[in-house]
Amino acid sequence: ELLDGNFGNDGGGGGNDRRRQRQVPDSYSYASSFNPTPGRKLHSLTPGGYGPVSPDSPGSLDSAKDSKGRKLHNRLYSALSSAFRWGGCSAHEMRREEGPDGRYYRDDFNDESWTCAPGTTEENGVWMNTNDQAGTIMAFMVWFLLGYSAVTVTMLAETGGIPPSLSFAYAALTCLALSCHSKTTFTDPGAVPQSAVPSESLRREEPDRTLSMCSQCQTFKPPFSHHCRICNRCVSRMDHHCPWMNNCIGAGNLKHFILFLLYTWTCSASSLLLLGWNYFFCADEECEFTPVLIQLVRVMTVLCVGAFLFTSSMIMNVSYGLLTGIGTIDRLKKKATGTTMESTEEPIPLKHVFGIAGYHTWLFPIDPVFPDFDRVMGYSTPQRLLREQMKENPNAPGGDYAPSVISKGSYQPGSEGPGSYSGLV
Repeated sequence: ELLDGNFGNDGGGGGNDRRRQRQVPDSYSYASSFNPTPGRKLHSLTPGGYGPVSPDSPGSLDSAKDSKGRKLHNRLYSALSSAFRWGGCSAHEMRREEGPDGRYYRDDFNDESWTCAPGTTEENGVWMNTNDQAGTIMAFMVWFLLGYSAVTVTMLAETGGIPPSLSFAYAALTCLALSCHSKTTFTDPGAVPQSAVPSESLRREEPDRTLSMCSQCQTFKPPFSHHCRICNRCVSRMDHHCPWMNNCIGAGNLKHFILFLLYTWTCSASSLLLLGWNYFFCADEECEFTPVLIQLVRVMTVLCVGAFLFTSSMIMNVSYGLLTGIGTIDRLKKKATGTTMESTEEPIPLKHVFGIAGYHTWLFPIDPVFPDFDRVMGYSTPQRLLREQMKENPNAPGGDYAPSVISKGSYQPGSEGPGSYSGLV
């Protein structure tokens, strides 16, 4: 957030944002040697700050806080916050560049349906594939197998074969894997709506690209998107339809799918190590196996070997797609036509998968914040284009907007969807 000569804090400081801001007097003694020029915009401090300082002065933040006699826990909090921001584990940079004068603006408007009906159409408010019974059974099998492994490791810890701390760590990894599986299953993979239009960035960068339409959806088909006959939707940057997830893997849930593979691979590798630990170091009289536990361990060993090999191959497959920009479906098509070496696709940036909300969000099943949603998805919508132009020109009359968007007079808040607008300009 930027303040123009105001004395106050930014909105991320909990109770600090309720303090009344007041005008900085001319006789105000700045904490640093920075002498602001009239009309120059100053950065507001992070939570707990005390006033305007030079954004170019690296030591001015600490000196300003120390000179005001701050408490020890506040100084420690500020030091840790600065360390996290320096390491990228913070959304500070993203928030600082938001707003009218920044590079980003946050579009929090919900264009999706508010109904609680599960399905994959635009009228369904809960994304869930209900058309594939085999995929539903396979998705439940993932939960059963991961739960089975967690119970087996817990029973090994009760017998003294492995330390309880390792059993607890394995249970935590299992919970993360199941959380990522749920996010992958119930997250819209990037279904293209009926109102989709080509994005402006695509038109500027590739003006000669031929635009295509989906013969099934009868709508605009973004680059690298494919129509899934199971979900019955076109999916942006679709990689494949995964029966274990009972969902397509696309631009919207690729992060959760990658995390699921990594956590499942880690669970498989750690299970084999724990079973080896149990076999070689469980040699005293107190460490006894029951007949049931012996059979559970044998079955789990076979499952872990299979899961380890399968997830390793899938991680290599996804890594190849990120490095080359070619998804699984596109790679198979190019291989069939012998045009693999003629590919012109570019690698997919990690920020287009994990977002820009900070590195601390990369390891958890949190929806990513993309730097340019239209660019990542490959399409835009008239509603979003209208909101963007209204943010840029809030006082402009309806006739000043581009012909590709809807006028202000025809915009009806709360009635998003096809046919909700009376006409185009």
